[in-house]
Amino acid sequence: MNQAIKRLLQNPAGFLTPASADGIALSSRIRLSRNLSYLPFPIASTQESAARVVAEVSAVCAASSFTGGRKGAFFEIGELDELERLLLLERRLASNELIKSKLPAALAVSKDERCAVMVNEEDHLRIQVLSPGFDLEGCWKKISCLEEELGNVLEFSWDDELGYLTECPTNVGTGMRASVMLHLPGLVMTDQINATIHGIRKLGLAVRGIYGEGSDNSGRLFQVSNQITLGETEESIMEQLSAVIRQLIEYERRARRALLDKDRFALLDHVGRSYGLLQNSYKLTTAEAIEALSAVRFGVDLGLFQNLKIDTVNELFLELNPGHLQMRSALALPESEQAVLRAKLFRTKLREQA
Repeated sequence: MNQAIKRLLQNPAGFLTPASADGIALSSRIRLSRNLSYLPFPIASTQESAARVVAEVSAVCAASSFTGGRKGAFFEIGELDELERLLLLERRLASNELIKSKLPAALAVSKDERCAVMVNEEDHLRIQVLSPGFDLEGCWKKISCLEEELGNVLEFSWDDELGYLTECPTNVGTGMRASVMLHLPGLVMTDQINATIHGIRKLGLAVRGIYGEGSDNSGRLFQVSNQITLGETEESIMEQLSAVIRQLIEYERRARRALLDKDRFALLDHVGRSYGLLQNSYKLTTAEAIEALSAVRFGVDLGLFQNLKIDTVNELFLELNPGHLQMRSALALPESEQAVLRAKLFRTKLREQA
């Protein structure tokens, strides 16, 4: 096993640290797309030019106060096996596009996993900062410092009228994507979620699953982000997104109160059955585990469990995934054996918290 991957496995993912009193906002993220002005963008890259990007960015990241020395790790994607790549995806450090890249590609990660730089994804650099809870302002402060460090050495592609130039036209301008991950079981259970998502999209925002574009909203987890970058400032993007997130959190609170007031026993039954499934099953698919754990997390947020802690629930959201399960067992397993191992994980963890 790659030693840096082994170190990641020893620590909880930084973005899952409990930071939200009501458990609705799980994490915040800001991502900046940047390209080197003197080399072809990834879509037109050769193996040689892509390798040069990796070499130049790795040197800068090695000197960074965020990802340099013992403060971080640098992974060349081509040197990792399939499970190691999957683990990086599950920890929200890498994207599907990066781990499947046919070009030389890399990833720099800070020790606390809050900062990461993807190299040769859709753009030369995808700089990102993750933070637990609803903390776009904290993300912005940190990513501004990281981007400045990189920009002091690397020359980014820039146009005086358009702003930062990117491979995809939708990222031109600030090159910024800001997002917040929300747990919205109340809106789902009260059948308000479709109308809510429709309203969000009418405001020019995107709603996706936990792993971004193309992923589903399993576990009642929804990632809300800006779509427009051209003609906007970073501050205006965050202000608009923050206003919508605050409203969504209030809507979810109201939905939760309505469920408790109008159909408390249906809610208790939903949470209790889900807890029973996780505590007593001997085979669990990823989808079954995520849906049941979402309901249990809802119960923890509402104070329905005396001993079960949100830290344990957050840890299980990560550990139930195929990459983590197989890396922990040090074996590549078929799905049927993963299901057995996953069920054992839940039985053990929940008995510890009983």
